Parts: sequence; C-alpha cells; structure tokens
Amino acid sequence: METGGPGQPGQPGPVLGLRSLSFAYQGLLEIPYEVILAQRDTLEVLDLSYNLLEESPALLGELEKLSTLILDCNSYSSHVKFPYMPSVTTVWINKNKVGNLPIFVEEIRSKFPNIKILSMMNNESAPSYFNGGSLDQYIDYRQYVISQIPSLKILDDTEVLEKERAQAKKTYRMQRTREGSKKRKELQH
Repeated sequence: METGGPGQPGQPGPVLGLRSLSFAYQGLLEIPYEVILAQRDTLEVLDLSYNLLEESPALLGELEKLSTLILDCNSYSSHVKFPYMPSVTTVWINKNKVGNLPIFVEEIRSKFPNIKILSMMNNESAPSYFNGGSLDQYIDYRQYVISQIPSLKILDDTEVLEKERAQAKKTYRMQRTREGSKKRKELQH
C-alpha cells in the first residue's frame, strides 16, 4: 500500500495530530508555516529555538490550541508583532534582542492575555547578574513586568510571590495613573 501524499507515490505524507513540534537548531531564517499549520487542530507546544528568526510570527495565530511558544536564541527584537493568541500560557524568548522593555511587555500583555509563564532572560531589557545588571536593576525589571502583566505566575526562572506582586503594583501604580489622567484630559479637549 502506498502512503504518499498527492503527487508523491511511495513517499509518506505529513504526520497529523502532533501535540508538540520542534524546529530547534535548524538554522531557520523563516518559520516553516506549511508544516506547522498542518498541525493547527492539535499543536500545543511549538519550539522554534536556536534559529535565526526575526520575522513577526503572524500566522501562528491560527494555532488555537497552542499553549507553549519557545523562541529562545533567535533574533527577535522589542518590536516583534505577535498575533492575538489567547490559548498561549507560556512564552520563552530568552537570549534574543529585546531591548525596549515597555514596548515588548505591552505586546506580550495584549497578545497573550492568559500568559502565566514568561521567560526573557539574557535580553538587554532583562538585567541580571549574568548579563552585567545590578540587583536593583533586576528588582526594578521584575516589578515593572509583574505590574504590567498581572496574570504572571513565573517570570524567568522565579515564581512571582504575592508580596512581590503587591510591591510591583504599588511601585508602578503612579505611572499608570498619570497615563490614565493624561488620556482623560486629552479626551475632554
């Protein structure tokens, strides 16, 4: 019996129904959407780490069951544009080129509304002992991210504690209040 796909007698067709798919260490310059989207009905974990990707992953929005997106060690910047993906709860984007924290955090917050785990270690905007950041910079980074993404349970490799969440809310409350009052004044005029 031949198992080939259309026009390919004797060649196995694509395997369907995968829950996890990895393209790690492939030297990819582009996301292989054709193969990935063939799994749109079942795919829960997608690993695109250790490649040369920098394009916005727009078509991944078609993966309605995807819960984990791994983008470690690529070339994504703060300006990456993700599709709206409410099913995603985990994003790893360690060791990329994320330099502008407010822009990137807003993108994550708005496109992954149910995110619980975010890891962005070894990016310029995520200071730590390992990349030359001070303890104060690291604490400020954590407080900012936690204040902007209240659903986070784990940031990088550390659980978000309730006392940390309360401090983050207190520290960054004034910034949000000022922005809100500025918008209200603009609307009144």
